[in-house]
Amino acid sequence: MTQVETDMIPVEVPSVGESVVSMQISQWLKGDGELVEEDELICTIESDKATVDVPAPATGRLRIKVKEGSEVKPGDVIAYIEPAEQHESTTPKPAVAEEKEHPAEAEISLREESRRVTPVAQRLMQEHGLSEQEVRRATGKTDAQRITKEDVIHVLEARKQERPGQLKKVQVEIPEGRGEKRIPLSPLRKALIKRLMSARQNTAMLTTFNEVDMSEIIRIRKVYGEKFREVHGVKLGIMSFFVRACALALLRYPQVNSQLDEERQEIIQFEYCDIGVAVATPRGLIVPVIRDAHRKSLADIEREIDILAHKARTGKIQPHELEGGTFTITNGGVFGSLLSTPLLNYPQTAILGMHRIMERPVAVNGK
Repeated sequence: MTQVETDMIPVEVPSVGESVVSMQISQWLKGDGELVEEDELICTIESDKATVDVPAPATGRLRIKVKEGSEVKPGDVIAYIEPAEQHESTTPKPAVAEEKEHPAEAEISLREESRRVTPVAQRLMQEHGLSEQEVRRATGKTDAQRITKEDVIHVLEARKQERPGQLKKVQVEIPEGRGEKRIPLSPLRKALIKRLMSARQNTAMLTTFNEVDMSEIIRIRKVYGEKFREVHGVKLGIMSFFVRACALALLRYPQVNSQLDEERQEIIQFEYCDIGVAVATPRGLIVPVIRDAHRKSLADIEREIDILAHKARTGKIQPHELEGGTFTITNGGVFGSLLSTPLLNYPQTAILGMHRIMERPVAVNGK
């Protein structure tokens, strides 16, 4: 280690739980040599359970030692912070005349700064499955302009006003060549693959389909939705009804709320309901768990779903919020799916797959 490195402040991989021993640097949020403030987020590290943001331990210039995609362990030094005082004493400030000699560099820096999507806009885009390019095409914004919350809301409102059956113009960029792109699997996706393959190989799965008349729940949401938001501070969604119904059904049929202990050849029946709700995120599918769902009201469930889903989509979810679970609910309806056969969240015994709600004629009392 050089004398310069001994004067620097190390950036270490944080510990995220005893069971996590291998992680991966998913993204550097700051570039090598860039000035950072103390506690400013500089990179994200991903494990097979969660994503962790790493803040700068001090103000100074970032010196990256480990590149993106590299596997690391808790306690590893992945970068150093060159203290601001040291940098200021060893690096002369550029003169005004020198700044004028490089207007292109300043212009590029400004353009890169303005390209960012605001955090609120990013969250809305993730929740509604919108890409940055979709928003830019719909709003006419260039890559040099920043996407705001108002831009995303504008796109969502335009979607609502589309007439049923109206043909939508879809723009697809046709590549000129026959290139390939290789995308490394993240620890989260590796764990997901392993868990799903385990479910296929170790379980005899059976799927049964049932239709449910949702008209009464839709009516309840229309009549009481606004009042519910005023009283409880959260939107009355569909998922809370299903979580509550599943929790009560699991107490009535405990054999569904169970797991197999292969080593001891015993069936474990749980006297509580910890229900996982699958959430699709840019990093992969994860399943936050609502603890003691059988004891919670609709409002409690909605609040918890809102908090956990936001954490999941923004990479703030913690390992303990994903562990355990006695039953799982997944909703393919958000992607327009009418039917599907979801895989078990092994070693759980059952999973409920929800699907698209649609209006169509049915016979009720023979009419």
